[in-house]
Amino acid sequence: MLLLSGPNMCGNEWKYVKDCLDTGWVSSVGAYVDQFEKMSAEFAGTKYAVATSSGTTALHICLLMMGIDHNDYVITPNITFIATCNSIKYTGANPIFIDTDENTWQMDLNLLQEFLETETEQRENVCYYKKDGKRIPAIMPVHVLGNTCDMDRLMALAAKHNLVVIEDSTEALGSYYKGKHAGSFGLMGTFSYNGNKIITTGGGGMIITDDETLAKKAKHLTTQAKSDPFEYVHDEIGYNYRLVNVAAAMGVAQMELLPSFIKRKKEIISFYKDALKGVGDISFQQVSDDVNPNWWLPTIKTNRQRDVLKILNDNKMQSRPFWVPMNQLRMFKDNIYYNKTDRSDFVYKHCLSIPCSTNITDAELEAVSNKIKEVY
Repeated sequence: MLLLSGPNMCGNEWKYVKDCLDTGWVSSVGAYVDQFEKMSAEFAGTKYAVATSSGTTALHICLLMMGIDHNDYVITPNITFIATCNSIKYTGANPIFIDTDENTWQMDLNLLQEFLETETEQRENVCYYKKDGKRIPAIMPVHVLGNTCDMDRLMALAAKHNLVVIEDSTEALGSYYKGKHAGSFGLMGTFSYNGNKIITTGGGGMIITDDETLAKKAKHLTTQAKSDPFEYVHDEIGYNYRLVNVAAAMGVAQMELLPSFIKRKKEIISFYKDALKGVGDISFQQVSDDVNPNWWLPTIKTNRQRDVLKILNDNKMQSRPFWVPMNQLRMFKDNIYYNKTDRSDFVYKHCLSIPCSTNITDAELEAVSNKIKEVY
């Protein structure tokens, strides 16, 4: 099987993991955790980074630190991976879904602005949903597939309506908007290191921020809120959310390779765009001139989505459809979904991601392209 986006362990992973095993530093404390956090903050251009056990737990901790609870809403796009909404539900809050842009596949900012201006109100510098009077303290934009929306406009809307911005940039490590790294615009941002991401620690995540107090709080909460270095004293409800040293050792090695991985992803999207130009009705994700994406997961839009999925997967070229829109899932079918024409459903039914592992060969890319052409 030619994997959709498999891990590429071609650097110092074995060496650094062996060092953990040889020294016995394998759990949630160790030099590699500290080094991985330092490298991540430096790469993203933030002052602090806190490693977590997953991208989902990173999002959860960010929301907890904002005091979000069951009386609240958090605004998020209707097209995202389920972890975004799960992290909101873990706090007891409910997501408010905004429909997607048909071309960029990011949150539609025109709809967001309309929703905020018509459906919310400000009371003592706090945003409330008019219909039930519940608080909307935060917005969680998702940089879908490593692309971003107009972050200047989003941040301005958030500031005007008193919304804290927590960026789900779990797919956007190595993506930039106007030269500024994804995840560094809001109060906090997050990364994911799942096995299919641009770099991987097997599982794992990261919180990035410029706020020292929040960084210290995140580290405290993710280590069971232990407040004494010797006694087992815990000063609040904590979580076993820290990344272990063995995984961080992989992360350090992968960070060393990240520039070459980003370069290869850009070569892959360029290859596909050239090879599939003029083929049927195929088009690619639209990217603004202000955005320099990591092209984590090249994805095409076509009326023949299911036919392309079938021919690729039948020939052991792993491909997948877009996520089912959140409003179509049983858990969220009654949530607020702000839309005009339900473009999320259109994107779901017309888009698919195609093989793009960083160690894929040009010959394999050509084979994938040729199989896709057979459909047309």
